[in-house]
Amino acid sequence: MGWTYLGILTLAALIACCCGFKKYVWFLSIGYGFAIAVIGIVLIVFGATGKLAGSIGVYLFSALFVLYGARLSGFLLQRELKNAAYKKTLDTVANDDKVPVFVKFFMWIFVSVLYVMQTSPVYFRMYNGDPTVVLVWVGLALSCIGLLIETFADLQKSAQKKLRPQMVATEGLYKLVRCPNYFGEILFWTGVFLSGVTTFCNVGQWIVAVLGYICIVYIMFNGAQRLEKRQVLRYGKSEAYNAYANKTPIILPLIPIYHLNNIEKLLAEAEKKADQ
Repeated sequence: MGWTYLGILTLAALIACCCGFKKYVWFLSIGYGFAIAVIGIVLIVFGATGKLAGSIGVYLFSALFVLYGARLSGFLLQRELKNAAYKKTLDTVANDDKVPVFVKFFMWIFVSVLYVMQTSPVYFRMYNGDPTVVLVWVGLALSCIGLLIETFADLQKSAQKKLRPQMVATEGLYKLVRCPNYFGEILFWTGVFLSGVTTFCNVGQWIVAVLGYICIVYIMFNGAQRLEKRQVLRYGKSEAYNAYANKTPIILPLIPIYHLNNIEKLLAEAEKKADQ
């Protein structure tokens, strides 16, 4: 398993995402990006110094972690600093005054370990010796596509919200799926997981890698579910929104899963809220 190296990666993630103590949602957003980027840097250092086996495949994946994390944290920081409406929504959803310190501490530890688990397939390939195989390049291609989808989805959403601030984004990638950034995230980590499956050499490595992958997929579906709830409460009376939501898959293109909530219940809640 290489517990010493895993400990170093975890320490790096802990340092990178400690910004969550300022705003606890940053553990899962800005701190998330920082942590993945720093893990990528540490993996590159491990390879460059000869501590672990390094090849072009794992170096490219490690560099992709850096690029992924820098893009994500940069985008989120810019949105929070420049988008007053988003900042207001974030402050409403996440009231740090109500979050006990011990909860923040638990979240800090949990997410730091999770981020190491997510990136572990690349680490295990380095630790076990790195005979790069075709699956590494397949995984790298999937992860690159996922990163591009996330990047273009964020850009398209920002552009469309400027033109139609009272409507969700519906054009471009949003014609294929309502949460293309979450789909891109799943695709990115699917590529990471696939890159390591031929190198896992014991049950422990399989458990770490599989748990990391399952957790991030669950988080993406949960995020899509919470986003849908906010959108229904805000746009539920719009015929245009309902027509779009009822015909566009929520997170996986071509898979006819349109809702992750009880829409009738949410619409009734929105009606009740409007009458108050």
